[in-house]
Amino acid sequence: MNKITRRQALGTTAGALTVLGLAGATAHAAATDSRAAATPAGTVDEVYKGRRIQITPGTGGGHHGGHHSPGLPTVRIDGRELHVMRNADGSWISVVNHYETYPDPASLARAAVRELQGAVLAPFAPAGGTA
Repeated sequence: MNKITRRQALGTTAGALTVLGLAGATAHAAATDSRAAATPAGTVDEVYKGRRIQITPGTGGGHHGGHHSPGLPTVRIDGRELHVMRNADGSWISVVNHYETYPDPASLARAAVRELQGAVLAPFAPAGGTA
């Protein structure tokens, strides 16, 4: 009668777990890719610290100094627009904090949520304009 050794049992178990892990990782990657394909590039819709952040790519509807600025994304926190600006070096700032820069609009929006500490975002009226 053939008896299986402990080494053989562990090797078989490790091999089976590896196959299951690879199958699970492949299935997760396929699901992630399908979600990414359904969401336009540059779009964010997430809940951060209980606040909903929505970012849509810019098409020319932003305000800066009373003028339309093409390419600025629309950033919303709980449905209210957060006025954002892009610096010459590519970093981002907002009306919530002009003194700290962020590498992308999503990081900037999360920082604004932290800074607001639960307060509602007030409407922004650019110079010479109305909210």
